[in-house]
Amino acid sequence: MGELTDKIKGNVNELVGKAKQAIAGDPADPQRTHADDKLDAEGKLQEAKGKGQQFIGKVKGALGDDI
Repeated sequence: MGELTDKIKGNVNELVGKAKQAIAGDPADPQRTHADDKLDAEGKLQEAKGKGQQFIGKVKGALGDDI
């Protein structure tokens, strides 16, 4: 069960991270604010966290949830 849970959490975090980056907008936009930069950074971090969780889920699946 840990494998599936990690993969789902990873997918959710990755999607939320991508959404935050989309909301922040284009980095080259001259009207971009500090808040937009912060939201973009949070989105990138959350997306990376999601990818890590998905990887952990794959490892658990390969090892049969014994870790």
